[in-house]
Order: sequence, then structure tokens, then C-alpha cells
Amino acid sequence: MNIKITGTGSYIPNVVEKNEDFYQHEFLNSDGSTINSPNEVIIEKFKAITGIGERRYVVDSLSTSNIAFYAAENAIKDAQINPEELDYIIVAHNYGDVKHNSQQSDTVPSIASRVKHLLKIQNPKCVAYDMLFGCPGWIESTIQANAFIKAGMAKKCLVIGAETLSRVIDKHDRDSMIYSDGAGAVILESTNDDGGILAHDSATFALDEAHYIYFGETNNQEINDKQCYIKMYGRKIYEFAISNVPQAMKSCLELSGVNVKDVKKILIHQANEKMDEAIVQRFYKLYDMEMPEGIMPMTINKLGNSSVATVPTLYDMILKGELEGHNINKGDIILFASVGAGMNINAIVYQE
Repeated sequence: MNIKITGTGSYIPNVVEKNEDFYQHEFLNSDGSTINSPNEVIIEKFKAITGIGERRYVVDSLSTSNIAFYAAENAIKDAQINPEELDYIIVAHNYGDVKHNSQQSDTVPSIASRVKHLLKIQNPKCVAYDMLFGCPGWIESTIQANAFIKAGMAKKCLVIGAETLSRVIDKHDRDSMIYSDGAGAVILESTNDDGGILAHDSATFALDEAHYIYFGETNNQEINDKQCYIKMYGRKIYEFAISNVPQAMKSCLELSGVNVKDVKKILIHQANEKMDEAIVQRFYKLYDMEMPEGIMPMTINKLGNSSVATVPTLYDMILKGELEGHNINKGDIILFASVGAGMNINAIVYQE
């Protein structure tokens, strides 16, 4: 028995927010002081570091559970299964449903229960629950679904990563330009086909690193509403990621028994273009190799960082022929990897 992804789907929001749309924002330092650079310079430096030129936001009427449902519908259709056959629905997210102009996150019922409701699944044995694991949440959910199927507890699982980070960003924080919205989903099944999940590995670093990404107040000290927003210590995250993620990827690959030269694509969380490049370059340096050309497809330049959604949407786009210059064929070895709040790291070696 091999456990494979038999269907993929995604939802890419329609609202395009370009870098130029931030020219009129009042960016401030974390202590509320003025940044001594014009916004054009701030944004130019931001683009050079992150690679982001534009990002996607949901329309006002949608929330995380809505777009998770849309991605799920697409994956179910792609897998050609009856949703009543699903044993588990696992939804990775971090902030729940935050309605437009709301200050409150809504997670009861769970996002997974809401998706099951929207899919009109009647089967009570289809268990729906949420995964809170930072940006690596979709990969960790896939690892859990794999474990359920291996243990004989499930045959078919729906695994979704969905986030609407545009609802939790501080417009006075330069880092707000990183974040975006989106959803990706897969169907995971036990099959008689070759390949599937060959190995996985996960880790949590929380002694000194737990609060590198956190929920904090606006940089604008004149605002006293106590609303909180997604915040991060960018330099600490960068140093942590390039120091720890390459070794985690190597450990996972060693567990699989796959030769590094057989890896066709590395689908890494779309966090920051420079950081992702540094991670993959360091990964190959562990093997005394140069990073192969075309090994690391990127969508961050157009889609931004949608947290748990970046890896499954990237995967879906490549499989559907929507990312120019990249393809994945039967038998190809894929390395999924992510890093994020927790601080958490995980990876999967997968054969198409």
C-alpha cells in the first residue's frame, strides 16, 4: 500500500494588490518612530529582498472557510471521488475566520467543520478538525493524514491549507506587504500505485524561538484600540531558517533513501525569495553541490506569502500547467519543506 495525492485544487483570490498600492501608507518603526526613507525606497528594498511585486487578497464577502471550501471542491473534483467517502478533513490555518472590518477571529465551529458543512457531507464518520502549526501547517496535516491511512484509520483524507492574512496585517508595518490570502487542497488516498509519501520529518524549536512570529499591536502609537496583528522578528527568522531548514531537509531525504541527485523539484514555503534561495543553496552545499537550475519554483512574486496555502497552491499550479517553465511528471521525486511560527520545520519526500 502506498499513500498518494490523487487530486489537487486551489483558490487564488481575484484582488491584486501591487507594490505601488502601498505608496500612500504611513510605515513606522516598531517603536512608532518615523522611517527616514520615502515609501518608494522602502518598497524598492522590500521587493529586492522578498521578490514580491504583488499579492492577492480576498474580496470583502469571503473568509478563510469560504476559500478553503473552494479549494476543497476543486481537489475533490480532480480526484473524482464522492466527498461522502472522506474519512478526515484537516484544515491548516492560523487565524480562523476574520470577517472584513472585524477585530475578532472566529474559530468555533472549526474551519474544518465549516468546510464539511459547505461540502454538504452527511457522513458523521468524516472527522473534521483544524491544524495550528504556523506556516508548515499544511505539510504537518498531510503527515497526520498519512499516519491515519497507514494505521488503517482512514482510506481517503482531504487536507487543506487556507489563510486570509490580509485581515490581520498592520498597515503601519512594512512587513504587512509580505502577506496575502489563498487556499490549496489535496486528496490523500491509499493506492496500489508506485511512489507516494516516502519519508517525512518535523521539529519544533520553542526554547528561544517560540515568539519570533507573534500577535502584537500596531506600530502606530497614537492608536489605542488594542487590536492585534501578525508581527515578526524578520532577521531572527532568516537566521533561524537558513541555519536549521537545510539540515532538516537533508535528514528527511536520508530517511527516504533517495539520492539528492534524483530530486526533481523542491516545493518550499513561499516565505521570502532571498531566504528560500539561501535555504536551498545551503541544502545542496551539505552535499557539496551547487543548487540546480529550475529546482525551486516560486510564486511569491505574484501571490505573496499566504502562509499554509503557499505549498499546496504551488503544487496545484505546477500540476495544472499554470507555472511557466515547471512541470512534474509521474515518477518524479518532490521535496516539500516549510518553516514558520512555533518555530516549526517540516519536510516530506514524495514520489509522483
